[in-house]
Amino acid sequence: MKNIMDMSPVKGIPGVFELTSVGGTRPLTRTGAFSEEENRVDGTLFDSFLNAAIDNIKTTNTYFSEAEDEKIKFALGETDNPQELSVALQKASAALQYTVAVRDKLLEAYKELMQMQV
Repeated sequence: MKNIMDMSPVKGIPGVFELTSVGGTRPLTRTGAFSEEENRVDGTLFDSFLNAAIDNIKTTNTYFSEAEDEKIKFALGETDNPQELSVALQKASAALQYTVAVRDKLLEAYKELMQMQV
C-alpha cells in the first residue's frame, strides 16, 4: 500500500494528487471515476476553486478524525503499532498547516483586491 505522501506531486501536501484508472488510461478525480469534462462545475472558475477548497477542508477533517480514532485505540491499548498514531497525527498536522496556508493566501488576495481602486 502506497503512502499518500508518496503519491502527491507536491511532496508533503496530502490530498494534492491525481489518481489514474486501473489501466492508467484516464485520470480519476477525487470525487469519483469521471473525467475532467464529466466532473466540471457549471459556472465560473471560482466555483470549481471553491469546491476544491471545500474538498481539502473535508480531507483535513477526515485526517483529524482518523488521528482521534488512533489516539483512542492507543489509550485503550487496542493497537499493536504505536507508529500508526504518529503517522495519523503527522498527516493531520500537515493537512492543517496546508489548509491554514491556503486560507492565509486567500485572505491576503482578498484584501489586495479590496484595496484596488476602480
